[in-house]
Amino acid sequence: MNPNPQSAIPLYFQIEQDLASLIASGVLAPGSQIPSEEELVQKYGVSRTTVRKAVQELERLGLIEIRRGKGTFVRAAKLTQELTALTGFVEDMVAIGLQPSAKLLSKETVPATEEVARQLRLPIGTEVMQIRRVRMADDVAISLDETYLPLGLGRKVVENDLEVYPIFSLLEGKYDTPLLEADYRIEAVSADPAVAEALGIEEKAPILLIERVSYSLDQNPVDFEKLFYRGDKLRLTTRLQRRPSPIPLEALPRIASKGR
Repeated sequence: MNPNPQSAIPLYFQIEQDLASLIASGVLAPGSQIPSEEELVQKYGVSRTTVRKAVQELERLGLIEIRRGKGTFVRAAKLTQELTALTGFVEDMVAIGLQPSAKLLSKETVPATEEVARQLRLPIGTEVMQIRRVRMADDVAISLDETYLPLGLGRKVVENDLEVYPIFSLLEGKYDTPLLEADYRIEAVSADPAVAEALGIEEKAPILLIERVSYSLDQNPVDFEKLFYRGDKLRLTTRLQRRPSPIPLEALPRIASKGR
């Protein structure tokens, strides 16, 4: 497509629409890299300013993403995770045909904060093992996982290659710690500088914070995690059953009148 400078439609919008059409048709497939700024300037015969405006609009629409130091790529569809069973990241990614991997950022003994102590049912200040990893799917950063384990169990876990072995698999397959169920808390938050740097996103970008406490036998908490998921990469789904309403039909007018 050759942009028409005589048209009332701005040049950047003509280019934006052409690229959006290529994305919609699959010519530019999800995950593929779009031409560089210089290549787009040559292709469309316009200024860099015009190309940048078109690319910025495509990014604003969520059709592309800019990866620092790598280029600009067509945004893949969101990963869909069903909240119907206790599963780990590797299991979730394999189930949808993606290649999981991990980058270990740190593993260290730290004193339990009030939050960590409460979740693991330990006195505040008790030493626990903290493990921080970036979890990736097809080499794209998806989440930053911050895991806390009781110190005795944590010291065993960190002896393993945590870029290869999931913690769930080690707990169940090597350290005789079956995971039976978990509590989930999900909150929409903004990425702080540390999370943004780890995930390669902008500060204050929308992310999902999932706090998960996993329990073993006798309802003992053995694993507390703070999972920072990119908001543009994950969709959570579940199916809910309707329970009988505790509010009788005849009580509704009375309830409504109180709010006036």
